[in-house]
Amino acid sequence: MAEDLKNIIRIHEFGVDEKRRDLGELLKLMGDLEQSQRDLVAEVINEQRIAASMPGEADLCYGIYAQNVIIRRERMAESIIQMEVKVGDARDALSEAYMDLKKYEIAQENREKRAALEEGRREQSILDEIGLNAHRRKEHLLA
Repeated sequence: MAEDLKNIIRIHEFGVDEKRRDLGELLKLMGDLEQSQRDLVAEVINEQRIAASMPGEADLCYGIYAQNVIIRRERMAESIIQMEVKVGDARDALSEAYMDLKKYEIAQENREKRAALEEGRREQSILDEIGLNAHRRKEHLLA
């Protein structure tokens, strides 16, 4: 039975590791989205600088560019919100998997402690029996 828990523990350890990897990937994607947002801000600043240096040509193109930037910002914001939800769900799943793993590890530790106590009792019982037999023999030889 103790071996059964060890197998279950290994399975749950694998599950926890898998959930950690999933969370790591989501956090990386989240970081990429946030970096894209920062890049967009830098791009807008650069385009504004260029538009300011060429006022005649900028009137034609900058308005369309600004509209596209607004759409891109909204999409990025929506993506970040969706990613935050996914990251929260992944954290919850990891936490739950870790708690399940801990339950099995604690149960295994308790089983091992009980088995060690039982083994200690058996050994002590055998040693007591040996001591008792030796004492009886000694008494029998003296009598």
